[in-house]
Order: sequence, then C-alpha cells, then structure tokens
Amino acid sequence: MKIVSTSYVNASEFSDPEQWLDRISFYTGILEELTKQYEAESIEQINYTGKLERKGVAYHFLNFKIPKLYFPRQLHSYIKRMQPDIVFVNGLIFPLQVIQLRLKLGNRVKIIVWHRSEKPFTGIKKYLQQLADKCVNAYLFTSLEFGKQWIEKDNIDQKKIREVMHGSSGFCPEDKAAARTGLSIAGSLIFLWIGRLNANKDPLTVIKAFIKFLSFQPLAKLYMIYQTEELLQEASDLIKQDKKAIQSIKLVGKIPHQQLQPWYSSADFIISSSHYEGGGIAVCEAMSCGCVPILTDIISFRKMTGPGKCGLLYEPGNDEVLLKILLQTGQLNMEEERKKVLQQFKDELSFEAIAKKINTIINLL
Repeated sequence: MKIVSTSYVNASEFSDPEQWLDRISFYTGILEELTKQYEAESIEQINYTGKLERKGVAYHFLNFKIPKLYFPRQLHSYIKRMQPDIVFVNGLIFPLQVIQLRLKLGNRVKIIVWHRSEKPFTGIKKYLQQLADKCVNAYLFTSLEFGKQWIEKDNIDQKKIREVMHGSSGFCPEDKAAARTGLSIAGSLIFLWIGRLNANKDPLTVIKAFIKFLSFQPLAKLYMIYQTEELLQEASDLIKQDKKAIQSIKLVGKIPHQQLQPWYSSADFIISSSHYEGGGIAVCEAMSCGCVPILTDIISFRKMTGPGKCGLLYEPGNDEVLLKILLQTGQLNMEEERKKVLQQFKDELSFEAIAKKINTIINLL
C-alpha cells in the first residue's frame, strides 16, 4: 500500500532539498516511521527539481514556480501516475484543490487531510470546505477540541475527525552536565523559552513572572531563543529595569534548528506562554529531551501533557499565576518529573506513537 504526501504551497525561499527536509523533520519523521508498514513518498515544492530518497521515503521535488497552486492539474496528474492508495494533504485551507484531487483520482484513493493550525473559513470559502468535505475520508487534528469549532460552524463532518499529533521530534536527551558545559550554561534551575517575539507567543508575561521569581530563586536562569524580533525592544526594556534580571534572563537570539538539542538537554524546564498553538513543536522537541513543560492552559498543550500526566499548566497572559507555578518548581522531584515527561513523549508524541495511530485510522477507513 502506498502513501503519497502533498501540499499546494511552494516554499521558494528554499533551494537545497536536504536543508528543506531538515526544516520539516518534525513531519518527515512520521513518513519515515510509516515506511515500516507502507511505501511512503512525498511531493515537496521548493526552488529545486529532482528526486531524493532519505530513510526509506522517496521525495519528489517539483517546482511549478507558483506560490500557491489553485488549479494544480500537473501536480494531480503526477500524483495519479504515482498510483497512491492514500494521499495526505497538508492543511485544511485547500478545499478547491481537494475537490480537484478527488475528481482526478476517483473514489478508490483515500484522502486524509492534516489540520495545520488553520481556522474554519467563512463566506463562499466555507461553502467550498463543505463541498471538499464530501471528498475527504478523514481529518487529523491534534485534539478533538480543535475540531469542535469546525463542527460548530458546519464546515466538516464530525465523524471524520481523528486525534493525531501533526509533528514530533527526532531529538533525544544528551548528558545534562556535558550539554551545559558546551553551552557555558550554569544555574540552580535552568528554564528555556523558544518562539517568536510576538503577541501570541507573549514573551513579556514570562519575563515579568521570572523577574519576580528571582526574588525567591536568585540562581535560576531563563534563556530565550527567538526567531523574530517584534517585541525585542519591550523585552529588553523589561530586563534592564531589574539588576537581577540582567544577570539571569538571557536573550539568546536565533539558533539553527539542528543546534537546539543541547539547549533542550541543558534545560530543566521548557516554558511556553502562547495564547494559541496548533501543535507546539518546540515544546514537543523539549519534551523529547526530558524538559519538564510549564505551559499555558490551551487546547494543544492540554493534549500534549495528558492533561495531568506531566508538567504544569497556567492561564495565558497571567504572570501572577505563572509566578505561583514557578514557585512550585523548587519542590519537584526532578528525576521523577523527567521520567513522566519522557514516558508521555514516547506514548503519545513520538513518531512511533503517531505512526501507530495513523495505521489504525487507515485500517478503519
């Protein structure tokens, strides 16, 4: 049985296929795990044309030189020649394309659509999603809670929703002492924050709470790795207002993805302050390295942590509640908490766990 994965967007800023596959390794690891049961191939659109096989998956790089394909006749003809039994479509924002895909492939092929944090359409686009729903065999959502807003707005059929994480991590724990030495990190408790410096990721809430926390744990350290700088000035100004914070809160900046494993391995805790997340790949990566999660109480993070099987949750945007959570960290049995995190990752968030769930879904279609 053959699985073919596709999307309709061209990431033209990438021209190196290996670099691109590293960029989406949170997803390709799922395909690699599925090769134990199926033949898996993936169509990728970047500024490159060619084929590459990696870890059992055949990647077809097609460059149509269009940012987004609305009428993908060439792509669909290519997919049909591949003779798939199952097609994964990445994203619920391509209803017009999914309708065309079904018309091209007929009813024999199963179409499974991954939810990638999108929100339901309104207006005429909602009507297209309703039409496309008749062409889809299953939807993969991180949590059924995400699917509720789609069901309530009558965009898709509730019976087709399945719970599966949309990505995972290939990282693994390194020796903590060695990782810290390599990064010149020291402190009694090490906290790590990774994300964009924007309002949704809300780094200011973490900084405010951590400054107060330093009065109780002056040897604690917070390292903040970020990809964008929208709130960099505000974050810097907050830190500069407190002498303890200047020494204890480090704005690291951007770190290449392949270099993050020692950062995760060095940290005791991963903090997220997001108001909305579709999956939380950085948190997943941190958990794969044994970081205890301190996360906002939102849908994706409740799912990732059990809820209650590991980690601590707090109200988004509330630095006082976050402070109370931070104060609990000094009383935790870190070895036991770390074991809980690694077990939760293995059972629910790993590539192996995701592939197992997908296999069950496919067998029931």
